[in-house]
Amino acid sequence: MEVRFKLSKFGKHLWTRATAKTIRPELLARLEKLHQGDTLIIDLSSVEVFDFSFANELFGKTLLSLRTEYVGRFLVVENLTDYTRENLDQALRALGLAIIERKGTKLSLLGKAHAVDHATFAVIARAGAPVTAATLRDQLGVNLTAMNERLSKLVALGVARREKTASAAGREQYEYRVLA
Repeated sequence: MEVRFKLSKFGKHLWTRATAKTIRPELLARLEKLHQGDTLIIDLSSVEVFDFSFANELFGKTLLSLRTEYVGRFLVVENLTDYTRENLDQALRALGLAIIERKGTKLSLLGKAHAVDHATFAVIARAGAPVTAATLRDQLGVNLTAMNERLSKLVALGVARREKTASAAGREQYEYRVLA
């Protein structure tokens, strides 16, 4: 399930950590109502700018809470301007975090992620269905150990989900997906 959170109801220009602190409880209340696998879309249409401190407080702290309090839920941003994208990207890089950005049907990462993580994420996102580490290994031409490290990192960042399944031969395996 996807739920939208329109940030524009708080204004077109969102400045300071203090402003973000007043918005965050409402954002967390929305996350609280979601189940594992659900997605909260932060819609930034009509938001022209926000500063680094706002992005750090609202997005950074919310992403950190996904790791502890709201495990298995996804956070996605949409309709960023060049300015909001730059400030969000820099704030998340400083914190070692990443978030999913959706433009139409295309998903990409913002924040701290290596180029190989971007590539791995892109292949999973394009697949549209769960994929195994072996499938990704073959598509990206890397060894299985390296692929498992990439996948573990994406799961830890909260931008991919790992699900235990059984292979055609009946062996336990993991499949990876982006969003539900």
